[in-house]
Amino acid sequence: MKKIGILHGKERSFPKAFVERINSKNPDGIIAEPVSIDKVIQGESSGYAVIVDRISQDVPFYRAFLKNAAISGTAVINNPFWWSADEKFFNNALAIKIGVPVPKTVILPSRELPTDTSDESFSNLAYPLDWEGIFRYVGFPAYMKPFAGGGWKNVYRLDSIEDFFDKHGETGQLVMLLQEEIVFEEYYRCYCIGGKYVRIMPYEPRNPHHLRYESSFKPSPERYRQMEEIVLRINKYLGYDFNTVELAVRNGVPYAIDFCNPAPDAERTSVGEENFEWVVETAANYAIERAVHYKEGLDNLTWGEYIKRSADKLPLA
Repeated sequence: MKKIGILHGKERSFPKAFVERINSKNPDGIIAEPVSIDKVIQGESSGYAVIVDRISQDVPFYRAFLKNAAISGTAVINNPFWWSADEKFFNNALAIKIGVPVPKTVILPSRELPTDTSDESFSNLAYPLDWEGIFRYVGFPAYMKPFAGGGWKNVYRLDSIEDFFDKHGETGQLVMLLQEEIVFEEYYRCYCIGGKYVRIMPYEPRNPHHLRYESSFKPSPERYRQMEEIVLRINKYLGYDFNTVELAVRNGVPYAIDFCNPAPDAERTSVGEENFEWVVETAANYAIERAVHYKEGLDNLTWGEYIKRSADKLPLA
């Protein structure tokens, strides 16, 4: 019997529905359950053919468990090795290389020295930075946010240079991005599952959290196809099995704003019933597909085109 597990934190509606949906389909030789861990021994199988990861970004123990599971053959969704290596600034750099429009963005060293470092640790860093060049490139208004963070934690909207230095002083040891503000006419949040299934959801980030999926945006068929192609291209190169891409449309051009969301919000109360039904059904079908094709003891992970082309020394374009 092949087991599909889901590893999750405090969320309840999606994990419960995901397990119930798979088991209701009664796939031959496959069952689903919440992951149970009573010990983790190096190189030993987890007992799962597939694990959907919803929490290891916050729990290092879980990330180590998933890497051990993966090296023993488990198909982990998403690839824990790539997820550990990825972050938002690299995502933007990759997007430029594959022809996806993104806001002008720079990365900044932390305002405070990292623990166990001193001024001498930064002998390669110019002081002061070329602030004039940075501000000229990005412009104002701008957004500042952690380069590897999630959600809306530690996100600032900045109106001026003075505003920047005031807010940057609050960021401590966080490494931040400074990013051009895209004043959009339309905004969309897009699920991508299995690198092939896309759900484009009108989204209004300026609304309160519980109302963000209630908006009047409606893409034309041409815009829909354009956004779908962008979402698929991004996830093809990153290699995520489960991700969301946020697209802000300015002057008819969809800009990828945030596309490093490997454990995206899938709670019924926030995404709404129709989106919830789509993500449960699609995730369940994809997990079953991965379990059917699971090969015991082999590498069953998804690797993106960036990694594969780098290994083969092929150009990104």
